[in-house]
Amino acid sequence: MTHPEIWTTLKIMTWTKEYLKTKGIENARLEAEWMLCAATGLDRVGLYLNFDKPLNSTELAAYRAMVSRRARREPLQHILGTQEFCGLEFEVSPEVLIPRHDTETLVTEALARVPRARSVLDIGTGSGCIAVALAKRLPDARVTAIDISSSALEVARRNAERNGAAIEFLHGSLLAPVEGRCFDLIVSNPPYIPTNDIDRLEPEVRDGDPRCALDGGADGLDIYRVLIPVAIRQLNPGGWLLVEVGVGQAREVADLFHTVDGYDAVITAHDLGSIERVVGARRKELS
Repeated sequence: MTHPEIWTTLKIMTWTKEYLKTKGIENARLEAEWMLCAATGLDRVGLYLNFDKPLNSTELAAYRAMVSRRARREPLQHILGTQEFCGLEFEVSPEVLIPRHDTETLVTEALARVPRARSVLDIGTGSGCIAVALAKRLPDARVTAIDISSSALEVARRNAERNGAAIEFLHGSLLAPVEGRCFDLIVSNPPYIPTNDIDRLEPEVRDGDPRCALDGGADGLDIYRVLIPVAIRQLNPGGWLLVEVGVGQAREVADLFHTVDGYDAVITAHDLGSIERVVGARRKELS
């Protein structure tokens, strides 16, 4: 009589690490742990305390399904359904750009530049991660978030509710839905990947994120050329426009700010990888 193979936590974790490595996944051990946590209901400490515990048939089936999806280079965040950003948990799906920790630099810089903002606008909100993070840290501010994708806005609304953030969500392109209104702070993480570079991205990004959230035109700067000149009219005096940029784009985006009359104090800020990740400027105060 043949007995089924017993898969303990440690055994299946070790096997998965090696298997995912053959599929080109760098953080294979850590990802195996996160999927095991999801399949078993344990946290990572719990996994280590239960290395010798066999997985039951339900846990094993759920885990195998997740590993199969990850081996096809489906983003781990889509498999788990969430991503952490600025200490908060966000629902993610193929309808929205997966929040990256690099983007936390934009939130940090916004809070440093306008710590008492009363009106905030997030353009191209996607999952809502930036708007929600700012709303949680600026409880007295009215936060508005815009996206051209109605399906993305549905995800963003759920994330605001999940995190207890009051946000006004509007459907439309760039600043069109708030024509005539002015803000103390405008932030945006726009599409900035050059069109011809998209097919060379990692499969998780190329196939997992919405193309409209990636494609920034021939040189990646299309949105900045439109946004920077029009946003000046919708900033309060002393208000800031801050944008995330791609690798090597900071100088060119800063030059765009310099060409628009009305901005001063153009700045750049580095992420934790020492990449210039945020560019911004202030609307001049009234004299």
